[in-house]
Amino acid sequence: MAYAGNRRGAAPSVLLPFRLAWRQLRHEKARLAAAISGVVFACLLIFMQLGFMTALFDSAVQVQTSLDADLFLMHSTTEALWRSTPFPRARLAQALALPEVERVAPIYVQNVVWRNPQTSLKRTLLLFGVDPTAGVIAFPGLTPEGLAAITQPDVILFDARAKPEFGAVPAWLAEGPVISELGNRRVQVAGLFRIGATFGSEGNALTSEANFWRFVPSHSPAHVNVGAIVLRAGADAAAAQAALRRLLPTDVMVLTKPELIAFERDYWANTAPIGFIFGLGVAIGLIVGCVIVYQILFSDIARHLGEYATLKAMGYSDGYLVRVVMGEALILAVLGYIPGWLLGLGLYELASARIFIPLTMTVEKSAGVFALVFGMCVVSGLLAIRKLRDADPADMF
Repeated sequence: MAYAGNRRGAAPSVLLPFRLAWRQLRHEKARLAAAISGVVFACLLIFMQLGFMTALFDSAVQVQTSLDADLFLMHSTTEALWRSTPFPRARLAQALALPEVERVAPIYVQNVVWRNPQTSLKRTLLLFGVDPTAGVIAFPGLTPEGLAAITQPDVILFDARAKPEFGAVPAWLAEGPVISELGNRRVQVAGLFRIGATFGSEGNALTSEANFWRFVPSHSPAHVNVGAIVLRAGADAAAAQAALRRLLPTDVMVLTKPELIAFERDYWANTAPIGFIFGLGVAIGLIVGCVIVYQILFSDIARHLGEYATLKAMGYSDGYLVRVVMGEALILAVLGYIPGWLLGLGLYELASARIFIPLTMTVEKSAGVFALVFGMCVVSGLLAIRKLRDADPADMF
């Protein structure tokens, strides 16, 4: 064990404990590599679990963030948009009785079977039926020409970011009309928009109300899945929301757009088991990393207990020895985080290409994971420090 430091009464240097910590770690390179590998594993596991979790939440609310309205009606028993319960369309007519309401628009949602025109394989996509003139749909890539096209019978717009199992619809559309089958009915794809796959649906399509009823004859026109409410200019959304809650029966919820987005997020975070699974994965990664780092630091202190006792006998304080151990924890955190971040970035690219849901490495996520990894190493160091109590200078004589 290399000695470096100041005795009691000498001018302290912050760097000296870290120098000793680094020399002690690199003294046994095999153990250092094992410790770094443990931190890398924990770091990578946390990155992937957080990546999937944020991708889950971000993709789940793509549709909600693309709706252009002030308030929304949903059935009170609805859990999520992709499995929403229809409510009477008459509720929208009742909402028009409020002076602050300028217009209302129904939105129909249903899972429908699509047949790949090339392979004939069938996949389920989420079909939206809207009034193209209502102005409440603002999907990325949606054009006025596309909205005009879906007023024609048996015409839809297709999600350009849907999974490839639906077929290379964007490429085919560039070469000419795309004809296939939707809900056991002949359909023509007239244009594209971009939403992407989610954990609830593999692809999406958009059409008019009249076409929606053709593709989903079992869905009654008298019942809608979402009601979009646009208020008059200058109207207070909170006041209008409170008034609508008093006006309408309790079979519908009245939500603002932020509440609609939070409602969908809450389903995936708390109701659907997948949100719990990803959160549990983060916790397991922290526990595994904490145990590995603790074992490394504890065994290091145990093997050098005599040297620590000697340092105490030479006049070094307990605080100095604690800083040495915490320096080791910080070094392990940094050395493990850097390759963990690089591997995580590569796996994000690989996973995004395979599941067709973007996993993004943001600054906030990078900083958050480093804070978790550093905290994990600090906790391990604090637990291992207890062994320093056994370093009694009296045992050296």
